[in-house]
Amino acid sequence: MRILSILAQKPSSTGSGIYLTELLRNFHLMEEEQAVVFGLASGEELPVFSGVKSYPVWYESENLPFPVLGMSDEMPYKSTRYKDLTESMLEQFRTAFLTACRKAVEEFQPDLLLCHHLYLLTAMVREAFPDKMIYGFCHNTDLRQMEKHGLCRDYIIKKMQALNRIYTPKEAQKEAVIRIYGVDPARIFNIAIGYNAERFHLPKKEQFFRDGIPRRTEILLPNGEKVEKGESTDLLFAGKLGEKKGIFSLLRAAGKLAGEGRKIRLFLAGDNGNQKEKEAVYALAESATYPIYFLGRLEQEVLAGFYQFSDIFVLPSFFDAVPLTALEALASGNKVVLSTLDGLEAFFREHCPTAPVFFAELPKMVHQDEMRKEDIPFFEENIQNAILSAMEYPYQKMADVSSLSWGSLCHKIVDNTAL
Repeated sequence: MRILSILAQKPSSTGSGIYLTELLRNFHLMEEEQAVVFGLASGEELPVFSGVKSYPVWYESENLPFPVLGMSDEMPYKSTRYKDLTESMLEQFRTAFLTACRKAVEEFQPDLLLCHHLYLLTAMVREAFPDKMIYGFCHNTDLRQMEKHGLCRDYIIKKMQALNRIYTPKEAQKEAVIRIYGVDPARIFNIAIGYNAERFHLPKKEQFFRDGIPRRTEILLPNGEKVEKGESTDLLFAGKLGEKKGIFSLLRAAGKLAGEGRKIRLFLAGDNGNQKEKEAVYALAESATYPIYFLGRLEQEVLAGFYQFSDIFVLPSFFDAVPLTALEALASGNKVVLSTLDGLEAFFREHCPTAPVFFAELPKMVHQDEMRKEDIPFFEENIQNAILSAMEYPYQKMADVSSLSWGSLCHKIVDNTAL
């Protein structure tokens, strides 16, 4: 099968970017022929995908003179918000990406187009290629964009209804796609998500045993400093260093645990394109009474080592689908703390019921991803209690998450495609 994948932003740094990259890698292992259209900032190094023909679209260039469009309003890199697009910017975006897509379709002659995000570019691609088989992938941030502002709303809805198939990570997103876009439920399929089993696994040497699960005995920080395993419980966060990922609440909740005499260390992997918010994170961390290590944005193979070193992975997001990082952490032997995102508890009960996942209850949110100021203490107490429950849980037998691999997901896509 000849597969063309399409993404309006960078094929890295975010969940959807990693999702795209892993599909490309696993389709290649399945010996499918592939091409890909994606966005990059001018001057960035062109990524190489083995066996895949690339058609990059360059932002911050003469034809597309603004930063990469981001599906989140706060991206881990310099970006443009969809709600800030002017008519001229919209036309520049349309022209740049459809030029690349038309070239790819003409040269590559794909059997199947896979478009990431049920949003603007996917709508444009559906309109440009009415006779092609096109599948759309919901990554949850598309739903948030649709509910936060009205950019091309009716146009997007109409084109999403014309997609041949839509894939959602879990039932909550399927229900939202039906509600927001009015798509026929028969064309929406819950496909879960995957993790890279070759990269994310238990440490194989130099093992330290907290309970029955091996951990790495030491880890090298990006600045060259070596940190050794000890009495402290090591917490890991990986994601955008922003409010919507719960980073401020995590720092305060961890501070309360430390104030109660709990020995903890916190490792923060990630960045934030919003410099003001990033500086606020660093300012709050300066007052902490426990060790905090800022790791910056890490490549996947480096992040894998921190999963193997840490004890508990914590991601108290205000809004998300199924975080890829949670699966990677579980596969690496972490206990996991998440917020009670819609449908997330049911997802883990269905796919990995024995996984040590602990939930911090979210209060009722405003506009899906905004928390009332008066509800923040409630949420932070819940994070604190969830981390404490994870710390006290005797993790003796590794949970099996092997069914949630990228290879399994790719086979579902190909095996269920009737050309």
